[in-house]
Amino acid sequence: MVSNSQTADRCQVMAYKARLKEFEDLVDQDVIDLRRLKRLSFNGIPDDLGKRALCWKLLLNYLPSEKEKWVPFLRKKRELYRSLIDELVVMPGSKESNDGDCTSLDHPLSINPDSQWQTYFKDNEVLLQIDKDVRRLCPDISFFQQPTEYPCRQIVNSLDIKRLHTRVQRSVLKCANVERKGLGITKQIALTMKKANEDYAPMAEGQEAHWEVVERILFLYAKLNPGQSYVQGMNEIIGPIYYTFACDPDLQYREYAEADCFFCFTNLMSEIRDIFIKSLDEAECGINNMMSKLMVQLKNNDLDVWLLFQQQELKPQYYSFRWITLLLSQEFPLPDVLRIWDSLFSDENRFEFLIYICCAMIVILRKQLVDGDFPSNLKLLQNFPPMDVQIILSKAVELANRTF
Repeated sequence: MVSNSQTADRCQVMAYKARLKEFEDLVDQDVIDLRRLKRLSFNGIPDDLGKRALCWKLLLNYLPSEKEKWVPFLRKKRELYRSLIDELVVMPGSKESNDGDCTSLDHPLSINPDSQWQTYFKDNEVLLQIDKDVRRLCPDISFFQQPTEYPCRQIVNSLDIKRLHTRVQRSVLKCANVERKGLGITKQIALTMKKANEDYAPMAEGQEAHWEVVERILFLYAKLNPGQSYVQGMNEIIGPIYYTFACDPDLQYREYAEADCFFCFTNLMSEIRDIFIKSLDEAECGINNMMSKLMVQLKNNDLDVWLLFQQQELKPQYYSFRWITLLLSQEFPLPDVLRIWDSLFSDENRFEFLIYICCAMIVILRKQLVDGDFPSNLKLLQNFPPMDVQIILSKAVELANRTF
């Protein structure tokens, strides 16, 4: 006799296989139905299918929906990316004049605004922050510390001349922790040694680690977007995208993970860049308005918790700023982040669903929050407890479907 639990398991397996077939049928079409793809992907792209990278390229408006255009489109984009590396990784002295006039030579002390050295030093200011941030990518897994199968040959075979991390190599520095005593008087209380994380050490000639690839993508993005440049936190946005592309089971796509990731990241940033621009914090598209929307949702869905936050002066800036700006990439393990992003990238009202997820996270913690004081509640929200991410997403869908 078959038990109820066995029947339920069979039904789940059959439903999962049906979803797999639906995805396979969809991506096999000559023209991808993007609306149908969004509907399917919103509920999660099956890991067994190995198509998340392809689906994300479509959802992020990188690949055209017509399959016949993919090959020439990708060839053109990847050639463009190679040319960007050649043009934007500026190496001072490579274009020195040979006319014998020493005054026309480019040199480190040149005040010529067109000086490659001037550009080089300015770039290094940004590169220093990028280098620091990419070395901290997903420390819970070793992926970004491992060598890529497809290193950029024009970089790794340059005797380290074109490798970005060598431009901001940080030597061991001595620093003292100090405490203030009276009017500007300080007392040395400790002496520590700071150095780069050895786990993220650069690879030998001919190889490069995944974090070095991400560093190059972010550097090129900063160069091409001088008005915004690089903002701390962008490394956390690009990390899951690059990971997904660099782990694509399709080797033809995996080989070009760097170029494809660059363009997908650029497309994504064009949609969320306003929350990274401080001057737009108060604008409708800025981060403060996003946090205000979250508070409105919380008030509508759980007035008691909203009133508690008002009483405790537990402001959304203390916890949801990171949630929203980093698309929850820091609150959950990487596999859960990928699942959440399936829904976010599939959202017809781009990233509106993010607010419902954030609200669901708070509502689910209702009991602990009501029983807690300000310090415990702040700690709870800043260190979201482990749980099945599907519970959160299901709650978010429930909240999104409510009408007030």
